[in-house]
Amino acid sequence: MPPTRTTPAPAAARPAPAPPGRAVEIADGVHAYLQSPGGWCLNNAGIIVSRGHTALFDTAATERRARHLRSTALRLAPAPPRTVITSHFHGDHAFGNALFPEACIIGHERTRTEMTAAGLHLTGMWPDVDWGAVTLAPPTVTFRDRLTCHIGDLRAELAHIGPAHTSNDTVLWLPERRVLFTGDLTMNGVTPFFLMGSLAGSLAALDRLRGYGAATVVPGHGPVGGTEVFDQTEGYLRLVHRLAQEGLRAGLTPLAAARRADLGPYARLTDPERLSANLRRAYAELQGLDPHTPLPDPDKHTALEEMVAFNGGSLCCRA
Repeated sequence: MPPTRTTPAPAAARPAPAPPGRAVEIADGVHAYLQSPGGWCLNNAGIIVSRGHTALFDTAATERRARHLRSTALRLAPAPPRTVITSHFHGDHAFGNALFPEACIIGHERTRTEMTAAGLHLTGMWPDVDWGAVTLAPPTVTFRDRLTCHIGDLRAELAHIGPAHTSNDTVLWLPERRVLFTGDLTMNGVTPFFLMGSLAGSLAALDRLRGYGAATVVPGHGPVGGTEVFDQTEGYLRLVHRLAQEGLRAGLTPLAAARRADLGPYARLTDPERLSANLRRAYAELQGLDPHTPLPDPDKHTALEEMVAFNGGSLCCRA
């Protein structure tokens, strides 16, 4: 999420917070912690338990939600998690890290630097969310390309893939269980978002994700699925690429192109307003911006303002 503030909607327009997350066992000792319906700041996490050892993949956005994740993990194993893997720097996946003081926090090297630079600015986007006493706890162990952890008897393989959703996305592969936690490289029933990453990089990332041969895919937001999650994400990304080409040819701004777009089956995805921001990034790449080069901060802020305009008001966050 970009470090900026949007104008909140009138109080009467704000929906009630979503229910707490719930853990679903998707393989022996592997639990997906799902926060439905998966929109802004309602991310998924993972709880992996083997021989009494526990690790987490991501935490949650608010103190209340992170405390619920912690109590859920403690019901599944007697000892607190000793490892927390952070998929990327966005606060909805990482603000809860501080609620696990016993854990070693692992992430990509740029997750640490970008998380430190962004601070708690995400809270300013939705000032009326009950964030609680969140504090920043960036990774204390970082890696560049790959890292292997051992959780009890389970081998956990971490890999940096991207730029895609961001510059610093990490996936978790459990080969003995054929379970892949993708972070926000994929979403299921929720609109993908690559303003701080890359369209070309996101498409390349999907090729790498398919190469794992996963039986179960845990996306960053939305329900657990199989390889159809890759297909849905790719279909949306290719549509954005086509819409960006058409918009540039017609001389339209990203916001104007978004307003006239026909999203077809992807119009049903949660948070469709992300289209305008995705188009801004896609425009930049079609105009020659290298996938590894981030958009300047003013362009990111403009993109966020355009999402609010496209949405007709503040973005809906039920955290």
